[in-house]
Amino acid sequence: MSFQQSTKMEVDQNPTLVLNELRKKCSPELQEYLNTFEDLYDRKLWHQLTLKIEEFFAIPASGPCQIPLFQQFISDWENKMNKLKLVTLGLNVVKQFSDYNDALAFLTSLVEKVNTSESRDAYVQAVMETAYIKLLLSDFEGTKSAIDECEKILNGFDSVETVIHASFYRVCADYYKAKAEYTEYYKNALLYLACIQLEDLTIEEKIERAYDLAISALLGDTIYNFGELLMHPILEVLTNTPHEWLKILLFAFNSGDIGKFEMLAVNFTQQPLLQDSIAFLRQKICLMSLIEAVFKRNADNRTIPFGVIAAETRLPIEEVEYLVMKALSLKLIRGSIDQVGEVVAVTWVQPRVLDRTQIDGMRQRLQEWDETVKKTALFVENETPELFVQ
Repeated sequence: MSFQQSTKMEVDQNPTLVLNELRKKCSPELQEYLNTFEDLYDRKLWHQLTLKIEEFFAIPASGPCQIPLFQQFISDWENKMNKLKLVTLGLNVVKQFSDYNDALAFLTSLVEKVNTSESRDAYVQAVMETAYIKLLLSDFEGTKSAIDECEKILNGFDSVETVIHASFYRVCADYYKAKAEYTEYYKNALLYLACIQLEDLTIEEKIERAYDLAISALLGDTIYNFGELLMHPILEVLTNTPHEWLKILLFAFNSGDIGKFEMLAVNFTQQPLLQDSIAFLRQKICLMSLIEAVFKRNADNRTIPFGVIAAETRLPIEEVEYLVMKALSLKLIRGSIDQVGEVVAVTWVQPRVLDRTQIDGMRQRLQEWDETVKKTALFVENETPELFVQ
């Protein structure tokens, strides 16, 4: 009898018999664990038994044993187990199912086991992982319903273990990726990364996450500040890969470098999403270039002629007013437009992360400001010396 067939055994079978049956099919290494399980079970040492099963599940070779062990052994004493531990073990087991519908049935049963007022944290994690399987089955409505339910529960917690939030944000990110909602994906994916240790991801997972974040940053229609992503170590995994140009492109956008954008645009053929959004991306880089043009100017010299903006953004002068209006509507800048004089008076620009060149530009402007303050102070002292007499 195979392990898969053994899962059809009666659920209420004697736990000792279950272990005996599994021992016949396990390697000597795994048999030692099963012997320990029986000993701890007989002595009712539930905490120690839980920890030992966690060790067992961490061994790749235990995979085929996990479903019957969970369904026919752990189920006998699961009420003695911490509910969050129960869910964690269940999430290991669900990986052994080859059919998503079987996995969904298993997780749905697990959700009911932890649906109590005392185990709302475990319930949230179980529901979110169930939602992930629903997403794999293209049940978008069921996935979104689970997200909405769990969000309300999480908002009511004073504190919760990081693993719960990690599960929530990961599934949210995957949902918004499937729905091509780039801004929501970007936000939730970054929150997910904030909840985990990056080294816990495989290199393939890191590259995929970095790639998806880069695409969402570029295509998000309200994302004009890439700072958190540019500072995140996840982006470094794209270095020396076929996707390194995306990392360079993000920095080009951040500095409003239209020339570099034009050079890198030849790579868009590798990603149809970017190729199909070329008009949007051109407008976005022009807006970033406008922000950079404002940022480079001193605070007392931010009345900018349309001609200067046209030169900075490489746009025809008749398109400048529309670009500025777009920047104002997106709250990237604040100020006013003088249509007659064809100038823009900017009073504020959106903060963002700076690269080395931008930081050096800011240093120079601070030095200029410092010199101006010193000259003003010297002028006042010379003109009104009586104010400085002690």
